[in-house]
Amino acid sequence: MAYAEKRVSTAKGSKGKVSWRARYLRPDGKWGSEPGFPTKKTAENWGDAQEAAIREGRWVDPDLSAKKLGAFVQEWMAAQKPRGRTTMNRWERLEAHILPRWEHTPLLAFNWFEVEAWARTLTCARSTTKDSVQLLTRILNGAVDKRYLAVNPLAGRRLTGLPPDPAPKKSEEEQWAPTEVVLQVARRLGPAYGLHVLTTAFTGLRWEELVGLHRDNALLERRQRHEGGVFTCPIIRVDKEKGVLAEYYVRDEEGKRRSFRGLEPPKNEKSARDIDVPPFLRELLEKHLADWPYEWVFCTPTGKWWWRSEWFRIIRPAADGRDARPKARGTALKEGWEPIMPGLTMRALRHTHDTWQSEDNVNPVLAHEQSGHKYPGIKGTYQHPTPTMRKQRLEAFEQRYVRAMETLGWQEIWERS
Repeated sequence: MAYAEKRVSTAKGSKGKVSWRARYLRPDGKWGSEPGFPTKKTAENWGDAQEAAIREGRWVDPDLSAKKLGAFVQEWMAAQKPRGRTTMNRWERLEAHILPRWEHTPLLAFNWFEVEAWARTLTCARSTTKDSVQLLTRILNGAVDKRYLAVNPLAGRRLTGLPPDPAPKKSEEEQWAPTEVVLQVARRLGPAYGLHVLTTAFTGLRWEELVGLHRDNALLERRQRHEGGVFTCPIIRVDKEKGVLAEYYVRDEEGKRRSFRGLEPPKNEKSARDIDVPPFLRELLEKHLADWPYEWVFCTPTGKWWWRSEWFRIIRPAADGRDARPKARGTALKEGWEPIMPGLTMRALRHTHDTWQSEDNVNPVLAHEQSGHKYPGIKGTYQHPTPTMRKQRLEAFEQRYVRAMETLGWQEIWERS
């Protein structure tokens, strides 16, 4: 049974001051204590409440509830096993926003009023603010699951009163490219680099899927029953086990960051897919693979995975233009390039692919499949891509390429040296 102990202070300035300490029997058979009660009765009531909670199986150790958020974050993050980039993003939210304000706050001291007020002071994007509050909520949910807290004061609460994000600077027109522009940028880059651009625009591969593509997954064959025979077409496979090149930071046991690069599964089930390749692109890829000595289809001239910054230096002048540079000692002559489409990115080329699919009336179920997206609603469950749909998409993309070549007056995509 809980009881109270009288405590008389001997500290200078409060000598002789009386307080009471609650004593209660913990689940492990040892006596727990909590000081600082003004009366014997309040100390006994508090101790009785602890023992009642223990008997009912809802007791939370006050020592654990007093644990600081910064210490619990290390414990919680160590127990999580999400994708590597997700872990990196969480650490970025923690270090940039959450821990500077809450690192030394006891778990028991959190309340929604203060958290919402803090969120309104953040100057980052609304999405980042919401992500940070959601992450903090998940961490406190973990504290409840770990029996460090009885309840999570943030659970189920909704942020209000956040300032709006500034309007985006780029217009929607800049997020996709006409077919002729794609071909012009590709030709300017040449066969090895230009094929990166063509393949992204005509297949919709994500950057990490493109640079992680092994030649064993290039130009495989799709076979489906169709009209009494078999429909076949070449495909690029985004492998479900190691289909993307992941780049992120990992933490060692001491919390220090180090870079990680390696192949991982795609971001979700629908991203692991077989993408149908139109005939012209099959021919270009066949020639490329015959001449290319490396295992990665789209890699540096030395067979290494691209760093984004390296590829940035390749595509920027091709799309944005560049000044001429005369030949000098240690540097090669570079001709001047007029801009083709300033700001064009590989992500914009993926936007381009899906825009073309819509423009060419590709069946939405097939369009979602080829882009690696889940088709929403009940139609995504009951409708499936057919060979007829696939043939229509491939023919549309082939004709798109042919029309652009005719418009540009080209017989071949690559210039002869």
